[in-house]
Amino acid sequence: MGVRVLVPSGALGLGWEEAALAAGLAAGPDLIAIDGGSTDSGPHYLGTGTSKYSRASTKAEWAALIDARARAGVPLIIGTAGTCGADAAVDWLVDITREIAAERGERLRLAVLKSGQAPAEIAEALAERRLEPLPGAPEVTPEAVAECTNIVALAGAEQVQAALATGADIVIAGRTTDTAIIAALPLARGCHAGAAWHGAKVGECGALATTRPNSGSILLDFDEEGFTLTALGPGAGATPRSVSAHMLYENADPFILHEPGGHLDVRRARYEALDAARVRVTGSRWVASPRYTVKLEGARRAGFQVVTLALVRDPRYVAAIREWTADIARRVVEKARARTGRADFSVELRLIGLDATLGALDRAARAGSEVGVLGIVTAGDETLAGEVAKTLNPYLLHHPLTEDEPMPTFAFPFSPAEIARGAAYEFCLHHVMALDDPMQAFRLTTLEVGP
Repeated sequence: MGVRVLVPSGALGLGWEEAALAAGLAAGPDLIAIDGGSTDSGPHYLGTGTSKYSRASTKAEWAALIDARARAGVPLIIGTAGTCGADAAVDWLVDITREIAAERGERLRLAVLKSGQAPAEIAEALAERRLEPLPGAPEVTPEAVAECTNIVALAGAEQVQAALATGADIVIAGRTTDTAIIAALPLARGCHAGAAWHGAKVGECGALATTRPNSGSILLDFDEEGFTLTALGPGAGATPRSVSAHMLYENADPFILHEPGGHLDVRRARYEALDAARVRVTGSRWVASPRYTVKLEGARRAGFQVVTLALVRDPRYVAAIREWTADIARRVVEKARARTGRADFSVELRLIGLDATLGALDRAARAGSEVGVLGIVTAGDETLAGEVAKTLNPYLLHHPLTEDEPMPTFAFPFSPAEIARGAAYEFCLHHVMALDDPMQAFRLTTLEVGP
């Protein structure tokens, strides 16, 4: 039995073209699935349990999808709700859904899948060696895990299937793999496992796998042998290249994709253009793992930050910008330690217009006529961060290259020059945890909202 999944957009908050979504609804999907976020935007959102996207934008798009669900008569599912998938972010979207249901006068049944983990339990699992670090994982101690403000486990297809099996109108899931919300239903209905995971990977970002990425919506048709992707936007197309290339997106290996319970292997996949808008894919393979593991993500507070920005245009200083900023950083650290009696802070100067994005990894950096010097002070508390940033201020404004030259003056675009960012967070978990039961680390509840 085939399964048709409509993906309205790459993420709730990015939008879609109305004509593309309408075409998808007219095609009669079995499920509407959309992603809510990921770790792309950094640790702040997981650390605070908040959404990257505005509440107003999220509500407007979610209301439109709730309306689309009603017209199609099929379930609507979102994974990694509220950007990070933390329990607080799930509750945030549930509250928005409750508001929409009340405004529409519609009774809705929700399945809520939460992925949050208790730091004490994860610290215990770490001590018992039940966690396995992934490549590049930071060194982690039980104390560091206990400091996490939020830890989530990434749900796979099994947990999403359990949520869909409740018969809910809408599934609001915490952190899931990007693919799980799409692959779950085809797998549950007996479609080809390799195709289910491959199609889900290609379709996770909606129209990004088409020739018009901003059109938003796509259709994925799954069956017993493969899957077909259809571009829905006016003038949008799909090609073997646009479809196959998505295995490179956010994936270290263009042929292997690891998921809970196994991995996808696309080395023998075949891509066929059926017409200008459709690509058929067969030959993908799912390889089950003897152990069922889920990835963990955790964020903890790294301190408090104050940032400042100075603009340097003097050609002589631009030419010597690395030496100049290195000297400033050294002097500021020495002075701040001496004046405050503390050392629990750091001073970083990034060179915008030179190598601020990649730093030492940028081998093609060339200075232009202007360089922005972004100062980032991170400290153990807000007061110290502010003190060190103010120690940095006069150096960025007036520090000379040599002692025997006139004092220079550079530009601050803001007054005051120091901008407090508040608490700063860092990721501290990049591990997998083995489960005896896929639902062991997750909590599934149902509720009804609306009049």
